[in-house]
Amino acid sequence: MMDLVRIYLGVALFFKGVYFMANRDYLLQIMEEAGSWSIVPGTIAHYIVLAHLCGGLLLAVGLLTRFAAAAQIPILVAAVFYVHMPKLSLMSAEPRQNLELSALVLFLTCLVFLHGSGRFSVDHLITRNQRGDTTPAPKPA
Repeated sequence: MMDLVRIYLGVALFFKGVYFMANRDYLLQIMEEAGSWSIVPGTIAHYIVLAHLCGGLLLAVGLLTRFAAAAQIPILVAAVFYVHMPKLSLMSAEPRQNLELSALVLFLTCLVFLHGSGRFSVDHLITRNQRGDTTPAPKPA
């Protein structure tokens, strides 16, 4: 089941990266509304797009899974606590839904980070082949 979560999360993050790449103005607007940042917003935007595109692909195929998930976590923490949480109000449903979705993606990404790649991944194929090559053959009796 965790493999399905990892694959779905990777594909979703990849397409979010494509969306941010196509709508860079929207991404910059979100960051400006979140308040002043100590780093130039353009630099952050480049990191977000690159991390979502590359990290999403790596998560989807299960290659360098923990590294790819770790690259997503700072972005998602910022999305939850600095972008969506300040906009939260009891009367408006849209900011609350954005917060809930971002928090869910953060939670699932943390699970993938802790669990690892799973059985149906490139990481598993690589480690299985490495273990198969290094185990000594049994000696005949």
